[in-house]
Amino acid sequence: MTNRYLVSRERFIPAAPAEIFEVLATPALHSVIDGSGTVKGAQPSGPERLGPGARFGMDMTMKVDYKILNTVCEFEEGRRIAWRHFYGHIWRYVLEPATDAGGTAGTLVTEQWDARAVRGKFFLRLAGYLRRHPASMDKTLLRLEQHLAGIADVAP
Repeated sequence: MTNRYLVSRERFIPAAPAEIFEVLATPALHSVIDGSGTVKGAQPSGPERLGPGARFGMDMTMKVDYKILNTVCEFEEGRRIAWRHFYGHIWRYVLEPATDAGGTAGTLVTEQWDARAVRGKFFLRLAGYLRRHPASMDKTLLRLEQHLAGIADVAP
């Protein structure tokens, strides 16, 4: 049985895990790769690069502008990074070295939105997160690949 409060998408990206991890661990780049259109940018008070337990703020928008404070809750250099904010859901990226069907070396990148431990899940369904997240995550992974490939005008 699947858990609707764990949304997961993956994409093969022809780049090394360490290179991808650098992007994910740099809050200033989150708005560049965001496929949801909600991440406006990192707040200057946070760290330039994330590490275990780091706290960082993001300027967000979803019909109205707001700020969110996140805490890194999972960290394995070059392999896994995740953060959560006050409501408790987690954004997670897992990186696995991989080779595509053509023999190109790269990384299988898995992005997850994990709200299994969140109370008040009804609000998440009501707000439409469960419907929107899969497409937004697919766009984020595409934008991540485009950013790493040096494509300046990444997909909207």
